[in-house]
Amino acid sequence: MGYYDQHYPPKRRKKKSGWLVPLLLGAILGVLLVTVALPALVDTGILNNVEQQQNEQSSANDSRNKSSGPKEMVNVDVSSQITEVINQVAPAVVGVINIQSQMDFWQQQEENSQAGEGSGVIYKKTDGSAFVVTNHHVVEGADTVEVVLSDDTHVKADLVGTDLFSDLAVLKMDGDQVEQVIEIGSSANVKTGEPAIAIGNPLGLMFSGSVTQGVISGTERTIPQDFNQDGRADWQAEVIQTDAAINPGNSGGALINIRGQLIGINSMKINQTAVEGLGFAIPIDSALPIIEELETEGKVTRPYLGVEIYSLEEVPQTEWDSTLSLPDNIKGGVYVWSVEPLSPADRAGLKRLDVITELDGKKVMNMIDLRKILYQEKEVGDEIAVTYYRDGKKRETTIQLGEQN
Repeated sequence: MGYYDQHYPPKRRKKKSGWLVPLLLGAILGVLLVTVALPALVDTGILNNVEQQQNEQSSANDSRNKSSGPKEMVNVDVSSQITEVINQVAPAVVGVINIQSQMDFWQQQEENSQAGEGSGVIYKKTDGSAFVVTNHHVVEGADTVEVVLSDDTHVKADLVGTDLFSDLAVLKMDGDQVEQVIEIGSSANVKTGEPAIAIGNPLGLMFSGSVTQGVISGTERTIPQDFNQDGRADWQAEVIQTDAAINPGNSGGALINIRGQLIGINSMKINQTAVEGLGFAIPIDSALPIIEELETEGKVTRPYLGVEIYSLEEVPQTEWDSTLSLPDNIKGGVYVWSVEPLSPADRAGLKRLDVITELDGKKVMNMIDLRKILYQEKEVGDEIAVTYYRDGKKRETTIQLGEQN
């Protein structure tokens, strides 16, 4: 008995010859192609063009590889209108140092110490002297004031005058080293949304000459001010609102427009963790008359009545009827707590616990209303009609305004 494979050899030899013949034919055709067709391709230049394209592609790849390496530095001029304006205005914005004398307990002698820093603006130079405007609170309580110029030169300055209600002060110093005076603009035509630039010394002289840019956020804002820190507003300052960053130390610095003109004196900022981008400046149009009066007179003279007053809203409603005997139709006013002897109010017959409700026919709801009428509409020597209530009865009198000392 034989195996199945021993009867199958003829078919296996036929399968082997099936792949050998095509292989031999392919080899013969390849040799003929190389020996006959290659010289013809070289003669026509086709291979040369292919080689040239490959070389060009290789060069392009090398160029891209080189470009991904270190790049050559290129100097670009980034000067703009803003940088030009800053270069022009910056020398006119200075630092202001508040120096106060303190007693050294151990050595029993006075020593000068720096009590605070702020900013200021050189607005005038005449007869060898330069004048700087800053904030009242920057120089408040100072025994000596130093002005620090843009080149870090320290110059002693005299305090010419200061005003609490406007938060403005004027300094006078030697003008020999002063080269730049700021150009005064106008705050009357300032528009919401236009560019605004603040220049000053945030956080002290370490960051002197700092510049922040923003826009005018509002043109007619009023901010309550509490001068004696008793929790009650004593005055409402009219200010320009901007989102240009204004930090402690910027106070007294310049708020300028895109032309480099002074439009406001930076004064304060709402320092709350939930509030950002609220900076305020005193409009230059309202500041200029006060600056001029401080420069010439050393103080701002305002008319006064000679009374200590408080807003009626601070009195419990039960006292309106039981103590002040006010009619039900009275919704606001100021009550007189004391009357200064021989003052205009004393001469006109006002007494303690009188309630003033009108001045010159204009309603007075609180002491801010009263002060605005006196300070913004009246002058020393003017007469003013006063409507008030005493023991529930309406009365009127005329007071000739005196000078506040």
